[in-house]
Amino acid sequence: MEKNIVIKKGLTGAIPVIVLIVMDQLTKSAAVRYLKGKNPIVIWQNVFELRYLENRGAAFGLFQNQRWIFLIMTFFVLIGLLYLYFKRIPAERRYYPLYLISVLFFAGAVGNMIDRAAHGYVVDFFYFVLIDFPIFNMADIYVSVGAFLLVVLSIFYYKEQDFDRIL
Repeated sequence: MEKNIVIKKGLTGAIPVIVLIVMDQLTKSAAVRYLKGKNPIVIWQNVFELRYLENRGAAFGLFQNQRWIFLIMTFFVLIGLLYLYFKRIPAERRYYPLYLISVLFFAGAVGNMIDRAAHGYVVDFFYFVLIDFPIFNMADIYVSVGAFLLVVLSIFYYKEQDFDRIL
């Protein structure tokens, strides 16, 4: 791959990843400061609130206290994302949405990995009371939005031959 393309891809990916990670970490820091050990902050009665939780597991609280497994798995996921981003996704306009999805996945994975490495748990604080949805954070939103976009694009935009070029 041409050096200029690698540099351009790197900068156009690194800047949003850094911004997203900083946003994730700032919101988690605010959650620790304003929510830890306190009553939840009700945003919309019986619908949505900010509630502090230390999640020592994966999504929905699964696999509690498996810190090292999560860190190792995240490391390999990040390596895979970097490989796809720099080596497999074509530098063509049609594939730009996949760059965005990669950025969201990468930022979400790093945001939660920072928490796991530093504290042994992930700080979660968004809670939809109405549907009793598991408490989550900004990094989780990045991964969820990326996954949603990938599914929608896989159904309505990309064809099998598009994925054949990547994989």
